[in-house]
Amino acid sequence: MTADLDLLDGVERRSFDGNERLATRGEPVYGEPTKDGWRVWDAGRSKLGAMLELRMETGLEGGETVLYLGAASGTTVSHVADFSGPTYAVEFAPRPVRDLVGVAEARDNLFPLLKDARDPASYAHVVESDVDCIVMDVATRGQADVANRNRQFLADDGRLLMAVKARSEDVTADPDDVFDDVLDSLESSYEILETTRLDRFHTDHLGIVARPK
Repeated sequence: MTADLDLLDGVERRSFDGNERLATRGEPVYGEPTKDGWRVWDAGRSKLGAMLELRMETGLEGGETVLYLGAASGTTVSHVADFSGPTYAVEFAPRPVRDLVGVAEARDNLFPLLKDARDPASYAHVVESDVDCIVMDVATRGQADVANRNRQFLADDGRLLMAVKARSEDVTADPDDVFDDVLDSLESSYEILETTRLDRFHTDHLGIVARPK
């Protein structure tokens, strides 16, 4: 294992089969390689993992309260819960939520919510206010609108970590045009701090770090 001081507490680069890989300490979820209690965080299966691999300044330090939008079956949010505090995982599709509930059984700080991220009022009574971070990976049209609607949960000094999937907005449009439109829409609620294309790991995706206005 080699030290990597720019990573957050609870996330390290560990050696797996002679290769340095991003890893968190926790129970395996999706058949990822494990060693000495550490599990590979596969950036090819995780947009947030890709953002960390590409050295984006997420502002995460470890221990944050997180609202995760678009949790699916728990691939990325399981890693997030490994290094975070309370982690609220919103997913609207019942089938992946069943898997997500299984993932949460080994993580007392992970709270699955069968809710629609486009309707934050439906879980406002559960999610605490002033969360430190919103992680968003929602493959739907109107991704900026979802982020803007959920701004209400974010602390004034919190961070939005968002992966925009261009093809979910408009499969025929140039991805750069889609990303520009999303960024323009976000600026009603957020100050954009950093953007990076995630194509090395996820084609036609943009990683965004922002803070609330």
